[in-house]
Amino acid sequence: MAVSTPKSYRNQVMYSVYVRNHTPEGTFQALRRDLGRIRGLGVDVIWLMPIHPIGEKARKGTLGSPYAIRDYRAVNPEYGTMEDFKALVDDIHALGMKCIIDVVYNHTSPDSWLVEHHPEWFYHKPDGSFGNHVGDWSDIVDLDYTNRDLWDYQIGTLKQWAQIVDGFRCDVAPLVPLAFWKEAREAVEEIRPGCLWLSESIEPEFIRYLRGQGLVAHSDCEMYQVFDLCYDYDIYGIFRAYLEGKVPLSAYAEAVNRQESMYPENFVKLRYLENHDVARAAMMIPEVAMRLNWTAFLYFQKGMTMLFGGQEKGVAHRPDLFNKDDVVWNTGWDDTDLLRRLAQIKRDPIFTDSMYKVTALPRDVMLAVHEKDGKKLIGVFSLRGEASLVEVWLPDGQYEDLITGDPVEVYGGRLSTDGSPIVIRA
Repeated sequence: MAVSTPKSYRNQVMYSVYVRNHTPEGTFQALRRDLGRIRGLGVDVIWLMPIHPIGEKARKGTLGSPYAIRDYRAVNPEYGTMEDFKALVDDIHALGMKCIIDVVYNHTSPDSWLVEHHPEWFYHKPDGSFGNHVGDWSDIVDLDYTNRDLWDYQIGTLKQWAQIVDGFRCDVAPLVPLAFWKEAREAVEEIRPGCLWLSESIEPEFIRYLRGQGLVAHSDCEMYQVFDLCYDYDIYGIFRAYLEGKVPLSAYAEAVNRQESMYPENFVKLRYLENHDVARAAMMIPEVAMRLNWTAFLYFQKGMTMLFGGQEKGVAHRPDLFNKDDVVWNTGWDDTDLLRRLAQIKRDPIFTDSMYKVTALPRDVMLAVHEKDGKKLIGVFSLRGEASLVEVWLPDGQYEDLITGDPVEVYGGRLSTDGSPIVIRA
């Protein structure tokens, strides 16, 4: 485990920004104007999707994927200059937030600076041509980490950026050797003590597929040796299966509880309902009452909460990765007040270091409990958005709903919900 990982990450909120589509201008300067609003949501960390120049060869769409990087050590001129980027980061810091950037170290664009100057650092197919191991990633070529000189270059790049930013979200990190990440973390720590490391860990099915091909594919258990946070993809498939009616809520609850015993004691999961690779929450959960419960449960979960830009407005359309496709902000919906309140609740010290358990109850109610030193924080989430009588095993009396401030009556060990999420302290 990254033994230095602070459990306080479990009290924080991350916000993901795709610079190209976040504003009509699609620039660092335009994003600067939105930072105050983002901070107002209770955000602690802003994650910028790749900010580097994009390859032109084999480009998908009109503008190309930001994950087909041409030069790791420069910024995309469509977004602005290096000075513009530094000014953006300065503003993020001035508002009390951290900034992390995407690190895409499994591959580059076919016309990258590294392809031109160090073709020997890449995977080559039997016929000697460049290639990649995942067929539908046709706009990239894979790096080959058997070349130690590549390690030095990549770590040097991380040290360059660590002089500016506070951490890294590492794209498909499990496909890159764990030994490389260990060496990189140690080197970066000298430049940026306390640097935040987030692994985009991968789905169990993808791990099995890659290993079946004889390729590197690390599990979350392995990635936690180096990384502070891992994606929630180990159980995301079960979450989706529940939404699609393929498994009961109890299957998802069991998956959440299983994480408590299979990962290191100070593990931090990145919890999300949506990200740039999956469908928006407003698309998957169109019923407002259901989505409000899932949103409240998202913040209540043990781990760092992540929002994808536009989620707070109930945006249902996931922006295109390869073309200019602006977030449409004027949806007529705004969860700002709810998210701000949930972020305040998440600051409670009990989230930092608790025993955590969820229980699936009848009528698809999720009962979640954080417990520490005889104190409890209890969440009741009606995931159908329906009124229900819920057994909470608490002494009878009146409690305060921390979300609304309204009184909540417990009688006979039960409370009544009108379908809205409830969080109480006991």
